[in-house]
Amino acid sequence: MRLPARHLLPVTAVTAASALLTGCFAGAESSADTGADGKRIRVAMMLPPRSGLSPLSDDAFKLSRWSTAETLVKLDADGGAQPSLATEWQQSGRTWTFEIRDGVTFHDGTKLDAEAVVRSLTKAATASPKPRILDGVDLTAKAEDADTVTVTTATEDPLVPQRLSSPQLSVLAAKAYRGKTVNPVGAGTGPFELTKVGGTASATLDRYDAYWGGKAKAPGIDVTFVPDGTARAAALRSGEADIVEAIPVSQAAVLDQKLITEVPMPRTNTLYLNTGKGAFEDASLRAAAREAIDAEAIVKGVYEGRADVAEGLLGPALPWAAELRGPVTRAAGAGEPNGEAITIGTYSDRAEMPEVAATLQQQLQKAGFKVKLDVREYTNIEADALAGKFDAFILSRATVLDSGDPAAYLYSDFASNGTFNLSQFADKKVDGALRKASDTEVGDARRKAVIAAEAAVLAQDAAVPMLHERVIQGDAEGVVKAAHDPRERELVTIDTYVK
Repeated sequence: MRLPARHLLPVTAVTAASALLTGCFAGAESSADTGADGKRIRVAMMLPPRSGLSPLSDDAFKLSRWSTAETLVKLDADGGAQPSLATEWQQSGRTWTFEIRDGVTFHDGTKLDAEAVVRSLTKAATASPKPRILDGVDLTAKAEDADTVTVTTATEDPLVPQRLSSPQLSVLAAKAYRGKTVNPVGAGTGPFELTKVGGTASATLDRYDAYWGGKAKAPGIDVTFVPDGTARAAALRSGEADIVEAIPVSQAAVLDQKLITEVPMPRTNTLYLNTGKGAFEDASLRAAAREAIDAEAIVKGVYEGRADVAEGLLGPALPWAAELRGPVTRAAGAGEPNGEAITIGTYSDRAEMPEVAATLQQQLQKAGFKVKLDVREYTNIEADALAGKFDAFILSRATVLDSGDPAAYLYSDFASNGTFNLSQFADKKVDGALRKASDTEVGDARRKAVIAAEAAVLAQDAAVPMLHERVIQGDAEGVVKAAHDPRERELVTIDTYVK
């Protein structure tokens, strides 16, 4: 396959990127430690910490991917709840009772007990803003005895175990909560202890030999944060990194195909339209924008076919969605843009996003809009996006990141009081559909309610789903049993090592 010219990487760029990563990994204090079971694992990650690795932020998923912080519950491949720090649970109306695993110690040597669980859950439930898995959920936790915790919600909630699997509800030692922000260093329960954080540049983890689940096969993990996708790909190519997350599609084709894994994931590249003010307060202009977008051209031109054209907000990683989805009745027909000026925001951390924005700019201008782009690193643009300062925002959004169930994502993004409401969207009918989806018991009925809520959002054109992404992860030749997790919760596990 011959690459388009825009994807050909100059030798000087490869050399520079490789040199950058060489310096980063060489600076890790213990990267030369080969341990009893192999080498330390060098990981190149895309997004640097946004909130000092606080588990109450999206940084929680880094802690999960490094196997340093754990939750009461984990999920199986189908999104079912499985034991972790809790061994069993049962529901009685609004209250769930969890039995806490015996013999677990935090990395600082203190013991896991019911009081520690209550402390962590209460901190999350009373945070401002709340972790998005708790959007619309009033949750309280109480220690019944040393090994038993009850979790009570304001209304009966069938999804409590799945909610408690969210990395943002990780259970940490008391020391983590002594400052103004939550500090996870030395405070987790996983097979690897977070020992050092180098700001937004690096992190170091060492094997925790007293881990309740046994001894990890690797002696430690050295993490470098590399927002530049070309540099991450170069690190895999040059052997400077063992595991590389989020290989850009533009680089995937020029890498040794044996070193990359591609898996459909529950992540949708979506254009959120600001319904609260500006041009897209007009439903007919939202419809005009939707009709102007050629998602297939974006998949072929930007993603080189390594993505799936969206039929809805939920993609092929959730096969039941397509089976249940029907036609959507739109609330408004397409109007005439007549040169209406709009500003579209997005971020540069994912290599494809600026190209997606440029393609959308051309498509929308052809339809009659006047389009300005604002592209920055995510940490510098998120606050403006949440404040509604753009007419539209392009986001690569994980749709089951928190609970294995898409209802929480839909509520967070499209409920009137959702904490990630980029569309500034408020609609009573949609709120009702979202509440029904959230309240329905796990199973087929819940899935149908979720699809009905999706249809209600799409009917108002609050967001335009364009494509569903695939995980493209790089593993060096000597890497054994790295996780390839569509939910982006696992990366280095207790069984991962480098030969």
